[in-house]
Amino acid sequence: MKIILISLDTLRASRLSGYGYGKRTSPHMDRIAREGVLFERAYAADIPTEVAHTGIFTGKVGLTTGIVSHGSELTHLPKNTSWLPALLRSAGFTTSAVDNLYQLKEWFARGYRYYINSAGGKRWIDGRTVNELAFPWLTQHKDESFFLFLHYWDAHTPYLPPESYIPEFYPDGRNPFDPANRSMEPAYNHLAYPFFKHHHYDLLGEVTDSAYYDALYDAEIRYLDDRLRDLDHHLDALGIREETLVILFGDHGESLTEHDIYWDHCGLYEPTVHVPVIMRWPGRIPEGRRVPGFVQQVDLLPTILEAIRSENPSGIDTSKLADPAGLDGASLWRTIQGKADSTHDTIYLSECAWQAARGIRTDRYKLIRTYDSGPFVRPERELYDLLADPEETVNLADAEPELAGQLERRLTDWVSSKLAGRPDPMMLQLEAAGLPFRRRIEQILGTAGLSWDDWRRNPRRERFDLAVRHHG
Repeated sequence: MKIILISLDTLRASRLSGYGYGKRTSPHMDRIAREGVLFERAYAADIPTEVAHTGIFTGKVGLTTGIVSHGSELTHLPKNTSWLPALLRSAGFTTSAVDNLYQLKEWFARGYRYYINSAGGKRWIDGRTVNELAFPWLTQHKDESFFLFLHYWDAHTPYLPPESYIPEFYPDGRNPFDPANRSMEPAYNHLAYPFFKHHHYDLLGEVTDSAYYDALYDAEIRYLDDRLRDLDHHLDALGIREETLVILFGDHGESLTEHDIYWDHCGLYEPTVHVPVIMRWPGRIPEGRRVPGFVQQVDLLPTILEAIRSENPSGIDTSKLADPAGLDGASLWRTIQGKADSTHDTIYLSECAWQAARGIRTDRYKLIRTYDSGPFVRPERELYDLLADPEETVNLADAEPELAGQLERRLTDWVSSKLAGRPDPMMLQLEAAGLPFRRRIEQILGTAGLSWDDWRRNPRRERFDLAVRHHG
């Protein structure tokens, strides 16, 4: 049995043609979905990257593992925590990853017989690089039962697709550097500008048209889609495509100017927490199935374990693959087989990087409770009717205080049940070190001779750029 688990970093579900987007961003992913199952309402319960992947490999949400923040020096995952690659290796799978997350936290390298670091001399990790590292490994191990984790970063900023991919998504004759276009001003004058100037604005020059960034994101998805097509062609050439369980997931999505978030993945709004999940396993997963109800990333671990137990592959000790205790995820197999439409009735959401917030998402409503808004302006409570207002533009918290209070109590009760008397790791992070990404901005400001409070009073791009030039 062969399993390829594929993380499509920063991939927003609503930007894929298979999820209803009008542009042709994902023809090959659409094909994989037609050959298998697509989960229409899959959610990242914990964002961004560090916490999302920790949840996927443990089958547990952040409040269970204690990992709720991204980039924090305070976090640690105990080595006795059940970890998917380690479970599979102990049962007899050859385990490998083409990934670089261990540079963020050591636990992302646990359990692998082969860990191939995808980071190199380039500024960013290109999907072609991931394939160049993965294909020889696949060729060498094609006759074994293996688990391979592939991590593609193409949809993450900085958006630097090959030039040939851009025209399909950006109107011919439109000038992204037109000085008369002022749509980039809100992004350039945002409190988070010092961080993004360094990370991606400077790489593209004096872009004035915000629609150009959106087009580059689409172009990156299309480029990524082609790299997944190349992967499938390689599986075909090796003769192992039919026996390989392929799972695609987005670790989180991306906001493209919505809610004052400019090409980044914070905020518990749909663009960031609604992610794609697509699975294909020829002969085992029915073709063309679309699961309509709520599922979440922590469901992937028990799904993989159940798949292995049901397949009972030769040479694999399935007795070592019982579901670990305390899982928050539930196997997706009943939904795949059409026996259920969801694994969860309610989704609970969390972030602690740019902002600290938690949310509850029911079939109709979403409530977001913000504890620290970081470089954003947020009310303490936001309530959205997602049936009437799918873009989350009308905050009903003041107009519907009873409903907002009811949902907040449900959220609070859920948090308490998960903590079971333990300290809240989000509050510990805020009290001991503050928001990790605010600290990054403070460090950048410090090199320019500016303080956070001073910058917050007057966040003007020209002012920061002048300070940077003055301080060399």
